Amino acid sequence: MNNKKVGIIGVGNVGATLAFTLASKSLCSEVVLKDLRENIVEAMALDISQSANAANAKTKVSFAKEAKDFSNCDVIVITAGIPRKPGMSRDDLLLTNAKIMTSVIGEINENNPNAIYIIVSNPLDAMVYTALKAANIDKNKVLGMAGILDSARMSHFIQEKLGYGEGEIDASVMGGHGDDMVPLANYSTVVGKPLDKILKEDEIEEIITKTRNGGAQIVKLLETGSAYYAPAYSTSLMVEAILTDNKKVYPCAVMLQGEYGYENIVAGVPVRLGKNGVEDVIELKLDEKQTSEFAKSISSVKELIDTLENKFFS
Repeated sequence: MNNKKVGIIGVGNVGATLAFTLASKSLCSEVVLKDLRENIVEAMALDISQSANAANAKTKVSFAKEAKDFSNCDVIVITAGIPRKPGMSRDDLLLTNAKIMTSVIGEINENNPNAIYIIVSNPLDAMVYTALKAANIDKNKVLGMAGILDSARMSHFIQEKLGYGEGEIDASVMGGHGDDMVPLANYSTVVGKPLDKILKEDEIEEIITKTRNGGAQIVKLLETGSAYYAPAYSTSLMVEAILTDNKKVYPCAVMLQGEYGYENIVAGVPVRLGKNGVEDVIELKLDEKQTSEFAKSISSVKELIDTLENKFFS
């Protein structure tokens, strides 16, 4: 991890928890935080740095006062954006966050010519598309976090249903984040055994429904926020795979160029991660139902991208 630098833009709950995770595990030599709220970002940097010292970690944590402080990052994670507010349409949220994403990329792109971008902002697939256009870099260097989170949620609900399997469940999800995700029961295993050989179809459908509503469930319980531990840890796995070049396969939102039969569209698919970012897109063999659900997910993303092209990039 020598001389590996990670930049995090947006130090809300997800960004701050990610910084804490990276620092406490010594996953890089330096973490630099950036946020419009100068007092908040300085406080987070101080607090996380002190926690890293308590753990005898080897990661330096700082915050960016000026543009030069946020430079030469190997990986940049962007969580910046606003949640949907009362009276705000889906297009309003999309266009507002696209404006924020474009502004953020414009501020940092020049000083970070070799960075790989991990997008966490929502709506995720559309924000990956926006970041790609704004940064104007190779598609393998911009990817979105959602699939790892959704897979983790599915694993939780499988364990909850079975009552066993902690640490031995490998769930697989692809497609969009939320209602359009495509949980893959035949590629999900418990102690190496396919899920569809363990549970009945109606039991699997129950788990899939819970997975799709997993984020909303937490939002409802919290009342004033959304999940952050699982999203942050999921993002840390992507950062680790890139910095260590470990070639692990994770579901990530990436630009497709012919894979699964789609062109110029962002979708969550399994990819191999390494020092170059997305090093390979893994094409799974989907059954008829999964193919149909993936097509529906692609269609939803295309609606967002068409809106961006017609109302933002034009």
